[in-house]
Amino acid sequence: MRSVPSIIHLDMDAFFAAVEQASKPSLRGKPVVVGGLGGRGVVATASYEARKFGLHSAMPMAQARRLCPNAAFLTGRFEAYRANSEIVMGLLRERSPLVEPLSLDEAFVDLEAGPYGPALAAATPAEGAQLVLALAEDLRADIVERTGLTASVGAAASKLMAKIASEQAKPDGLVLIEPGSEQSVLAPMPVRALPGIGPATEQALRRAGLTTVADLAEAGFEDLVGLLGKAHGAGVFQMALGWDERPVVPDRDAKSVSVEDTFEVDLADRDRILREIDQLSARCVRRLRAAGRSGRTVVLKVRRFDFSTLTRSETLRGPTDDPEVIGATARRLAMQVDITGGVRLLGVGVTQLADYTQEDLFAQLEREERGEREKEKEGEGDEAEVGEVEEVPAEPVVRRWWPGQDVTHREYGPGWVQGSGVGRVTVRFETPYSERPGRVRTFSVDDDGLEASGALPLRPPAVEG
Repeated sequence: MRSVPSIIHLDMDAFFAAVEQASKPSLRGKPVVVGGLGGRGVVATASYEARKFGLHSAMPMAQARRLCPNAAFLTGRFEAYRANSEIVMGLLRERSPLVEPLSLDEAFVDLEAGPYGPALAAATPAEGAQLVLALAEDLRADIVERTGLTASVGAAASKLMAKIASEQAKPDGLVLIEPGSEQSVLAPMPVRALPGIGPATEQALRRAGLTTVADLAEAGFEDLVGLLGKAHGAGVFQMALGWDERPVVPDRDAKSVSVEDTFEVDLADRDRILREIDQLSARCVRRLRAAGRSGRTVVLKVRRFDFSTLTRSETLRGPTDDPEVIGATARRLAMQVDITGGVRLLGVGVTQLADYTQEDLFAQLEREERGEREKEKEGEGDEAEVGEVEEVPAEPVVRRWWPGQDVTHREYGPGWVQGSGVGRVTVRFETPYSERPGRVRTFSVDDDGLEASGALPLRPPAVEG
């Protein structure tokens, strides 16, 4: 373990929602929710103003609308998120070549490998801590200057403690955990504060009377291995003591994204298993999108009652991050598995990763809208008699506009879509550089002066000369 807290963990504050607020002056200081807007959509990010109403990531969008009906509900703009992520990651790499991105808005950095490494190595622990604080504050200030966004930063002697420190720093703060104080910091925390302890592990520990990290440390190595197995138990024991020697791995290129759950009681009902697979698929997609990736092969993992483990996979025609596609594929794979005797673990993953493609973002919503239109057509008019051929005129192509989407109008300039329906689209004309909220105009959805456009940078480009 290091004597200087030279590993930092940076986590952008409510990143997607913060980008939307920075892009749209009329939404600053107001509740904003970003996510899937269809019937089965979930919240990707809620602004801190929205979180006061109980909203959080992964909440069903229908529930979010009930809790905070006056919020701005927007679809995602990954072009804008990726552009700002690249700015932030670039600022991190100025501090060190050892930057380990975890998603678009989160990363570890090893400051000892950067320009200030020699100074940190020569400093006393107290001097090193002060230098790390100064570097972290400069980093946060640079992020605000370049993007207008805020970040929370944790600094510690290990990745485990740096991550815990950044959680304590939220929102828009900086927390440093002194080397040697790890156990005292961890002791009062609930066991779920440690990475790798999910609901099933928490329940197993709770049944043994272990509810805090201090309980885990006192239980000892042998008891935890007996409860959780050799690998997991040993890892939990080390974390409870604050031990973590994992290095910061730069630019790791994940080969797959996956999630899994172990169940307290073996599942034998196929309908229940399929429902669990739907939930796992949704979680897997959230991780996939957070990493800005899509994938071509869907993998299902099933561990049966006798601990035998089966995997099934299906390769799609192209990469996707569409939850409906991934969920349906995983369900098909589940139908190939014998569940006689019960299932104790399920996992859903995606491999053959590719860069995120924005077209996939709207795939589910487009299908839902298409399904609604088809339902509306049902029952309209009498069915043609058998053998009768009826010539149906082609329907005109109707352009779709999504809440939050960037647009530009030939007369009014750049803006964003507030909403659309009944053949109309409402646009607020403002940019990230507007001094006040922009004016609102309503157009026909097929107005030839209105076009989709790219996202503007949050800070105006520098003027040369």
